Amino acid sequence: MDIEQCIHGVEFYNPCPACLDPENPPEQLEVESKLITPTGPIEGVVLVKLRRLAHAPERLHLLTRATPGSAGLDLMSAVNITIPGQGHAAVATGLELEIEPGYEGQVRPRSGLALQGIDVLNAPGTIDSDYRKEVMVLLYNRNQAPFAIRKEDRVAQLIISKVEPVLVQEVEELSPSNRGGFGSTGR
Repeated sequence: MDIEQCIHGVEFYNPCPACLDPENPPEQLEVESKLITPTGPIEGVVLVKLRRLAHAPERLHLLTRATPGSAGLDLMSAVNITIPGQGHAAVATGLELEIEPGYEGQVRPRSGLALQGIDVLNAPGTIDSDYRKEVMVLLYNRNQAPFAIRKEDRVAQLIISKVEPVLVQEVEELSPSNRGGFGSTGR
């Protein structure tokens, strides 16, 4: 993916925060690792901070979208690894994340890999807002033959989702329903 330049003259992979809301741009933009990070919150934009680890390839794109309409941010492999046939492997991304409180990251499969028999084993994997270790993608190879993953291959996509507060209440009885059991709605 080519680096683009916004109307503010800043290079970016993801949309420039000032371009997201041109009527109310942040007072100052700070460029870090070719990503734009606002120095203050922008209404309606979730802040995800990241740290590139030493083993991440220099050219590794940092959470990029393939197209402006893409919902997911591509996660890339930081290592060369072979997944054995009918086996699984934890693929290092070379990134640590800090997701804004009240949100989570969902690690989901890429359709192109799924078509080749490669799935995210625990899909969607969850990255909690207080998780601070390297993001790993657990891939499963449904094929008999081994499958090679190379550095900088896109291996999964990350969706940022809001986590609603939950109140759990213990009760003696639940309200009645006709639903229950596997296949309760029929075929």
